[in-house]
Amino acid sequence: MDTVTIKAKGISVTVDLTVGHIADMTVDSDGRQLKPLHRAPWIDAGETLPPDLPEGTVRLSGDFLCAPFSASDIEAAPLHGWPANSGWDIVASEATSDGWRAIFRLRRQVMGASVDKIFTLRDGHPFLYQEHVFSGGAGAVSVAHHPMTAMRDGGRLAFSPKRFAATLDTPLEPDPARGRFKLAYPARTTDLTRFPAAGGGTLDLTDYRMEDQREDFITMVEADHGGPGWTALARRAEQDLVLVLKNPAELPVTMLWFSNGGRDYVPWSGRHRGVLGIEDGRAAVGHAASVGDNWLKREGVATAFALGGEVSFRHVIGALPQASGEPPRHIATTSGHMRLTGAAGSPRDVAFDSDFLRIGKHG
Repeated sequence: MDTVTIKAKGISVTVDLTVGHIADMTVDSDGRQLKPLHRAPWIDAGETLPPDLPEGTVRLSGDFLCAPFSASDIEAAPLHGWPANSGWDIVASEATSDGWRAIFRLRRQVMGASVDKIFTLRDGHPFLYQEHVFSGGAGAVSVAHHPMTAMRDGGRLAFSPKRFAATLDTPLEPDPARGRFKLAYPARTTDLTRFPAAGGGTLDLTDYRMEDQREDFITMVEADHGGPGWTALARRAEQDLVLVLKNPAELPVTMLWFSNGGRDYVPWSGRHRGVLGIEDGRAAVGHAASVGDNWLKREGVATAFALGGEVSFRHVIGALPQASGEPPRHIATTSGHMRLTGAAGSPRDVAFDSDFLRIGKHG
């Protein structure tokens, strides 16, 4: 069995057990089926791909665990580590009093640690609640979630307060014969609507425009605001709102991957369009960089978890119908619900497990 689907009232999630990626997530709301997560176009195309591609790229979809994030340059493994590239087994999958709970275990180990993935769905909640647990092992490892959404006509973004956003020293695609980028590298700003652009001037990180063909990557550091870290994307053509939430004490950075026709080589071939990765993590780029000295550590940001006992961290992905095309200005979670406040100040309440992210507690 390569996939397994779990369901609760109003939501279903399918896991690709060959790589641990979410192959599909569907939220039923207001008579609509919302599909907030992306699936790479080559997965179902039946085409022959280069033999050296990581299995996680071959099966690229939805969300997956990166451990480590990016290069596995301490313990040999493909890009983003074995959790994103190898098989998972079902440990448990059963109905609960208010939904469904499933546990998956990575067949391999990471730095000697066993890894469990715990998915919880609740009746009437348009969210996937997920937790990863590392047991045992030695040393330290960086981690990140890798949810990807896709848009047919772009969208507008909003975020919980961030200290700053910064690009790396070099772009993802520096060779113009292979791809292109729009942001300046390296660069930094505290104003997300005015990030330095490669050709001069600025670009608005809160506006995903389909005409900007590019591969870009930025890291945003969470401010100290006491609430959940969140990213909200109002997708224009899809007329919905994609939500991604975290506990900043566990996952202090949010990395954005703008993948909009900016790679010309196989399998991307200019067709990977309108994709945004919203990658909440505790990481620098690469395992060795994350556990050693790096620019984020010098900013006081944790970039790895120490292994040896039990380490866990939590994450939430959701979707709501929304026709306005504008994301909320503020999100608060309390007393069993989420309150989203728009530009006009009108609140919207949604069922949400407000205790799940353990705000105020460290992972």
